[in-house]
Amino acid sequence: MTPTLATIFVPRDSGALSLGADRVAAAIAAEAARRAIAIELVRNGSRGLYWLEPMVEVATAGGARVAYGPVGSADVPSLFDAVFLTNDPAAHPLAQGPVEQIPYLARQRRMVFARMGVTDPLALDDYITHGGFRGLARALELSGAAIVAEITRANLRGRGGAAFPAGIKWKTTLEQADPVKYVVCNADEGDSGSFADRMLMEGDPFLLIEGLAIAGLAVGAVQGFIYLRSEYPHALRTLTAAIATARERGYLGSSVCGGGRAFDLEIVVGAGSYICGEETAMLESLEGKRGMVRFKPPVPAVAGLFGRPTVVNNVVTLASVPAILEHGGEAYNQLGIGRSRGTIPLQLAGNVARPGLVEAPFGLTLRELIHDFGGGTRSGRPLRAVQVGGPLGAYFPAAMLDLPIDYEAMAEAGGLLGHGGVVVFDDTVDLARMARYAMEFCALESCGKCTPCRIGSTRGAELLDRVIRARGDGANLQLLRELCDTMAAGSLCALGGLTPTPVLSALKHFPEDFGLAAAPT
Repeated sequence: MTPTLATIFVPRDSGALSLGADRVAAAIAAEAARRAIAIELVRNGSRGLYWLEPMVEVATAGGARVAYGPVGSADVPSLFDAVFLTNDPAAHPLAQGPVEQIPYLARQRRMVFARMGVTDPLALDDYITHGGFRGLARALELSGAAIVAEITRANLRGRGGAAFPAGIKWKTTLEQADPVKYVVCNADEGDSGSFADRMLMEGDPFLLIEGLAIAGLAVGAVQGFIYLRSEYPHALRTLTAAIATARERGYLGSSVCGGGRAFDLEIVVGAGSYICGEETAMLESLEGKRGMVRFKPPVPAVAGLFGRPTVVNNVVTLASVPAILEHGGEAYNQLGIGRSRGTIPLQLAGNVARPGLVEAPFGLTLRELIHDFGGGTRSGRPLRAVQVGGPLGAYFPAAMLDLPIDYEAMAEAGGLLGHGGVVVFDDTVDLARMARYAMEFCALESCGKCTPCRIGSTRGAELLDRVIRARGDGANLQLLRELCDTMAAGSLCALGGLTPTPVLSALKHFPEDFGLAAAPT
């Protein structure tokens, strides 16, 4: 038999690796050798369909890719039988059909994650073939002010929590007279249920490098830093290799793409503190100090790293920049609703049948995300609560699933969108215990600089212990509400200021868990 040449894709994403992707790749290579079939094995990024990981893709003769998943190493011989010997992709029970036609992917509008799972993350030529560095090429033709104008026109807001307009940050830094400026990528992704930053750094690192280089050109910074959480060793290895390749090929260094403007990058690994997700605490850590929140003003855009003007954005914000420069700010601004423009990568986790990453324009409802994409609860039990925005986000009941996903709608409902993490709970969840977890989390992660956060969270956890032991205790619940008011009004940063959000939302929407009368339906 004439050997069949095929290209097989097995993800190298750490989520897929935790489910045995390396073992699957090794089994595929061994089976191909045993059968004398010539294959090209590509370790791509994850598509974000985590319930199908490891998801193996096979390129067909026509160029399309067919997905199989979740694939274990024991499935590999039968995969070869179905795909290579019969040439009938549908013959295998794990066949998911052409990748782009999987409903979970087909319904998305991927801009930031457009290449995710398509390319080899460390193949720079692959990145270029799929549209990479076009945004940087346009940026090199523009002045810093013109680049900032495009970001402002796009109405890009920070995807890390506060949703502050990126254009205002960049313009402020650009206008500073200081000859030394910095760009810092906050990659200290620590929210529960969040994994978009990690996915992108592991699966499309050149996109982040391109976004950072554009930011540097925009504000006149020649040095950038990626502050990476220590829990992401796979991202560290991938980014380190990608930065070395980009520098070798002239996309970083003393003359970016030969244009005479300098920009280079360095990775700094964090010390494992959640508070360093707050931009000023992160800057303290970058300077080699203990990660503690700074007083503001001055804001980092005026006096940031080492006292110099500094742009601080998170991974997804910076990764949104290349498409804006390539297609223009107005094209980006056409997507979304209200003041929330563009697309938002949503991370669906918890008790959900189909967890994963969903990128869509703002305006998608929680119901569409959880039921249409996620398939409801994994347990099959009724959905009771959903937390949006990480451990400091509000708990919403099932009755509020028609809430649109945009910054203002979330704020009006008493919550926040944050980094786009969405965690689902079925009807077995105890919201009083979840509220206690929020206080305990704050107590463990507080930097200790301000009293309302440092002491308030500890007293809050103690109060909730008493509430859980004697549910319906009105005196303790009143004291808890007053404590939450103090923390919200008096904390120095969002950690202490937002910890009351999950607590008060649980009290509001799930009073029966605290021994109070049930909320009216």
